[in-house]
Amino acid sequence: MKLTKRVFLGLAAGSVFATLPVAAMADDWEPKRPIDFTIMAGPGGGADQIARFVQSVVEANDMTTRPLVPTNRGGGSGAESLLHLKDARDADHTLMVTLNSFYTTPIRQEALGVDIETFTPITMMGVDPFVLWVHKDSGITTFEQYVEKVKEMNGEFVMGGTGSGQEDSIVIAYMSGAFDLDIKYIPYDGGGAVAKDLAGKQIMATVNNPAEAKGFYEAGEFVPLLAFSDERMEAYPDVPTMKEKGHDFSYYNQRAIVGAPGMSDEAAAYYREVFGKVYDGEEWQNYLVSESLSPLPMDEAETRAYWATQVANHRQLLSEIDG
Repeated sequence: MKLTKRVFLGLAAGSVFATLPVAAMADDWEPKRPIDFTIMAGPGGGADQIARFVQSVVEANDMTTRPLVPTNRGGGSGAESLLHLKDARDADHTLMVTLNSFYTTPIRQEALGVDIETFTPITMMGVDPFVLWVHKDSGITTFEQYVEKVKEMNGEFVMGGTGSGQEDSIVIAYMSGAFDLDIKYIPYDGGGAVAKDLAGKQIMATVNNPAEAKGFYEAGEFVPLLAFSDERMEAYPDVPTMKEKGHDFSYYNQRAIVGAPGMSDEAAAYYREVFGKVYDGEEWQNYLVSESLSPLPMDEAETRAYWATQVANHRQLLSEIDG
């Protein structure tokens, strides 16, 4: 099972480089109080970086009549955020920045009673691939050396991630099965904390999104070994893909904005117009390039179809991991 860009893009109309459709008129609806901008992860990770970048663009361009208020609610692999939105007292003023735990957490934690189909699609900002990283002091410079080192350590090689069943753990589990690796896995609250502990050499490798590792890579501390993308990434042209190692697997993390269940059509149209302008703007288009994200525009119907596909895909992936 793989979640390739082809799977993602098959549900999006037209070219991936098409601009988002202009949202329907919001019938003069405007927010009347600060907007809860919940982040489904801890500080410093890809979702957090994107949420705060989007908030800064909205604020700098005076796009809303009330401010977006970013708040990290990453507890329980995003369960805290899901429940916060599910039980929102003011649906028209409650938004969430998501990643793939939007799918995996309700599957793994059925007792939450969260049905993502009740949430309100707003805007898909892009999808984010994963890269395998080691610290420069490890002396490892190729994926083959990494595999050799992991096998040498016989279960004592330590990797960090955002929790069992989360995005990076799915990638690590696939890689472990494909190459018969025995890896010790330590869970963290977010991708930012994972990257920091690799920088501090408290763990030996990570599977982070490029944005989460970029600062350490540019400082010369991190070495990228393998990309879990369909093709080599423009920012890392010398880094091979999993496909090149003989395994047809790639995996992308969604970067999307959703609204609370019960959000009015007028409020949803307002937010789609705001974030559609952010998406089409020069700042976000430059961010897509600089942070190695792929664009993925889609309308509400396409988004709901995409959600259904990702739930089915992740059910299968998680069942394979859990055996």
